[in-house]
Amino acid sequence: MKIRRILATAVAAAVTTPALLLSVTPAFADDKPTAQTQEKPSIAELEKAAAAAQDVYDDAVAAESAAYAALEAVLSDTSPLAVAAKAAQAAAADAATAKTNADQAVVDAKAAVDALPETATEEEKTAAATALTEAEAAAAAAADAKDAADAKVVDALDARDDERVAAARKLDQAQRATEAALADKTAADEALAKAKEEAGEGGEDCVPEAKLTTVVTGLPSKVVAGTKVNFNLRVTNGTDKTMDEVLPFAYVHATDKSGLKDIDDLVHLQWSSAESSTWKTVDNEHYMDAISPLKAGAHADVKMRLTVDASAPAGNGVTFVAGDYFNDNGTCGGNPDLEGYEFLIAAAGSKPGKVDDAKPSTTEPNTSDVKPQGGASADPVSGSLAATGSSSATSQLALTSGAALAIGAGAVFVARRRKAGSHA
Repeated sequence: MKIRRILATAVAAAVTTPALLLSVTPAFADDKPTAQTQEKPSIAELEKAAAAAQDVYDDAVAAESAAYAALEAVLSDTSPLAVAAKAAQAAAADAATAKTNADQAVVDAKAAVDALPETATEEEKTAAATALTEAEAAAAAAADAKDAADAKVVDALDARDDERVAAARKLDQAQRATEAALADKTAADEALAKAKEEAGEGGEDCVPEAKLTTVVTGLPSKVVAGTKVNFNLRVTNGTDKTMDEVLPFAYVHATDKSGLKDIDDLVHLQWSSAESSTWKTVDNEHYMDAISPLKAGAHADVKMRLTVDASAPAGNGVTFVAGDYFNDNGTCGGNPDLEGYEFLIAAAGSKPGKVDDAKPSTTEPNTSDVKPQGGASADPVSGSLAATGSSSATSQLALTSGAALAIGAGAVFVARRRKAGSHA
């Protein structure tokens, strides 16, 4: 995502001047009070909140899955408490059988006593009585064993059922937690989406930063068609904070002498860095690769090349430069103004003689108190140009100035910054 500077051209027949006239005005206008803007969560903060809500939801889903598996486990006949309950029931059944047998033995012993004949000896009577007494004792013991076994069955079943109820409650709690986490996640995602929609193209509200300056040196005030000229673009972070990523911006515009014919397709800008001597064309959004990072008080130099095709007619041109920054915490901004450096285009084969450097149309920033990044000299590039291409960060604002310039009888306008929610 990038901050886009929108450039548009228009013809103005009433303007007649042989030189370029450029007027640059700040293009940042807040639609909300400062206090309100400061209180509003940033995109980065909302992204962090959404990520945290996602983590909580993921954990809740995992906990619910674990609770469901736990409930299935305790409901199984092979769970420890289910096995214990089944064993207790088996033992109780055995105890019941043993009691039934013992009770029958008592009945049989009583019948034996009753069946003794009158002629039975004392020994026979004593033996029958003893057998009855032992049978009654065994029956009483069997009854006690059965009662104990039945009690163990009750305890085992209670333990099994309590475990199942507890597992079911945990699953219910986990399901409720998942629902709550999903609601929080949905709310966080919606808040982030809304903020991105309000911001436009998913970016932050960017702020003007006059201390991020761009200065051109070495660009001739006259360029002969069919030639190439090299110059330097210095980007300076005059603030007291590191800018995580700075995107240099450059745009060239030209017309014939009348100012009525646009010849932008005959002028070209390229750049190169200390890391790579290969000349690269400035992209179609007029940005070069990012300087990552640009420390407080430091500057970075970018080598530039302007090429004017041999078929270009004599005319006038202007090179605009600026810079935008993005920080990892979501803040962003850039120059409130575009610097315009004016130059004449001489016909191919002409001899321009001694030529002075092009001068900016606005006051040149004072960068005498800033140092090359990392203590390096002013040799290009003092900063580090990312080798992976232009930044992917974007703002919903176009950090552009309103600029009016006349080239002969033509005029070019640099569009004011785009309002929140609009699109380039």
